[in-house]
Amino acid sequence: MSKTNPKGFAKNQIPLYLYLIPLAIFMAAPIVFIIFHAFKPMDELFLFPPRFLVYRPTLENFTALFRVSAASTVPVSRYVFNSALVTVSVVMLTVITASMAGFSLSKMKFRGKAALFTINNLALMFVPAAVTIPRYMTISNIGIDNTYLAHILPIVAAPVIVFLIKQFMDQVPDSLIEAATVDGAGAWRIYLGIMLPMTKPALATGAILSFQMVWNNIETSALFTTSESIRTLPFYMNTLAAAGGIAGQGMAAAAALIMFVPNLLLFIFMQGRVMNTMAHSGLK
Repeated sequence: MSKTNPKGFAKNQIPLYLYLIPLAIFMAAPIVFIIFHAFKPMDELFLFPPRFLVYRPTLENFTALFRVSAASTVPVSRYVFNSALVTVSVVMLTVITASMAGFSLSKMKFRGKAALFTINNLALMFVPAAVTIPRYMTISNIGIDNTYLAHILPIVAAPVIVFLIKQFMDQVPDSLIEAATVDGAGAWRIYLGIMLPMTKPALATGAILSFQMVWNNIETSALFTTSESIRTLPFYMNTLAAAGGIAGQGMAAAAALIMFVPNLLLFIFMQGRVMNTMAHSGLK
């Protein structure tokens, strides 16, 4: 066992490092590019072939972004508030609904359970563009366009999070559920007292995935709302960059970094739980 997984560096780990180091560099390259790109002056932004590193870093892109946003009719704080409200609501509702669905599909017995899980898995195959029109018609028909619900409800349904949580809950021994049932515990008590505490890594992973989906989303603001006062920060950043034309490319680079940083920080702090979930969600 010590040869397979030594505590320190060993010569037999060299082939592993030769494989992992280039892979890590390849995976980190887009992140490094986003950071450097935001600090490039205008002449470096339009170089051909594109330059990966920045040679003369500048804060002009951020200065221009803040200067234009300060002149906006709707204050930036309003967009920040809208994004915070929508993000928190979506993350909480997604984790709650996905965990309840995962518990039902994993541990409860009822007719049609296999069919429902198959439908959930089939939903993973549809890209968002394929359901844009039905989603718009649904939101319009129930009368929630131009409301915060138009931002929240379309993203709450997350089949991939249901799948991950369900697969993780499959690892919880059925004997625990049976023992709790013998002791008189009902479904709600088992769900709240046993399943949720034992599946915290999966719930954290679901929260991260949900956060990433909603934080960078501009579809709901572009398609389901016309009122500027309830649109979100990603949409605002995107319109600022687009309205600037060629000069707006620097603002676009700065906006991309601003929107990317929360995703990066959240994943860094929660990566242990994500890896734990991925390692167990597909095991039987």
